[in-house]
Amino acid sequence: MEPLSEHTAKIRDVAARAGVGVATVSRVLNGRAHVSDETRARVLEAMQALDYQPSSVARNLSFRRTMVIGVVVPFLTSPSAVERVRGIVAALSPSEYDLALFDVESEDRRRRAFDIFARPDRTDGLLVVSLIPDAAAVARLDRGRIPCVLVDGAHPHLPHVVSDDVRGGELATRHLLQLGHRAIALIGDKPPDPYRLSGSRDRTTGYLRALGEFEVPHRDEYLREGTQSRDVAQTIATELLQLPDRPTAIFACSDDQALGVLAAASDLGLRVPEDLSVVGFDDVEIASYVGLTTVRQPLFESGRVGAELLLEALAGDGDVESRALDLELMVRRTTGPPPLPGS
Repeated sequence: MEPLSEHTAKIRDVAARAGVGVATVSRVLNGRAHVSDETRARVLEAMQALDYQPSSVARNLSFRRTMVIGVVVPFLTSPSAVERVRGIVAALSPSEYDLALFDVESEDRRRRAFDIFARPDRTDGLLVVSLIPDAAAVARLDRGRIPCVLVDGAHPHLPHVVSDDVRGGELATRHLLQLGHRAIALIGDKPPDPYRLSGSRDRTTGYLRALGEFEVPHRDEYLREGTQSRDVAQTIATELLQLPDRPTAIFACSDDQALGVLAAASDLGLRVPEDLSVVGFDDVEIASYVGLTTVRQPLFESGRVGAELLLEALAGDGDVESRALDLELMVRRTTGPPPLPGS
């Protein structure tokens, strides 16, 4: 492989050439142990071949480093949050950094998290999952020179890792429309505060776009919002399935909500997919076990990529690029054609 000639080599270029992770290159750069002689030699050879120049700024900052990376995440026990954090841990485990997790359950907790992690004596860098820092928090991070990467959220002044939720809503709804469904309901959720992301809003936009593409008018009574709770989704689904003109399909904006829909259908004696088709979103581990058709977003990968972007920022690699990850429709047992009229 020839040295890169069109751009200045970055830490991820060294990692790719050496066949290791960014975290391993970081360990070599910082002279840490737990790297084999063979691996260290490959990394050093890659650095030389690519003429990689570690940032002097990053080296100078090492004198005040805490060797801690903060992770701010809402509702840590939710399946999607767990998967993203697993990806973060996998990317950082070979590095020299420890993790400090902060679970956000309220607006006060969100404010407290940024009060703690925007200080250079508490953390070297910050990963924020499914939250958008407000202007004051971004300013504090900038003053403290704390690199910050968003996972599952976008901000014009911060590197981030996102998926296209609008496209995800289109994928799910278009699948149902192509099966012949025209009475399609959606169960989303409301963000509890201005800074909490609600991907379901974008997924709702995709749902409406797909309906428009097929010239199917949307019905207000089919568009419902609740919370991410499985029990709340079950209650909403029960109401939908008892309408005089009940939907033949429901798109739930998370797999947890889709499980609530399946429970409601079972309680009402409806067969899935013969009487009702159900699509979820996320593809958490349980989805494949119950045969749930869902839109897979790369939860683990998003955490892993976000952590690697932060390691690049800590290495002083200049402007860190944002990344967009692909979505995929996973067709399983919970979707099929709509029931015949009168059946």
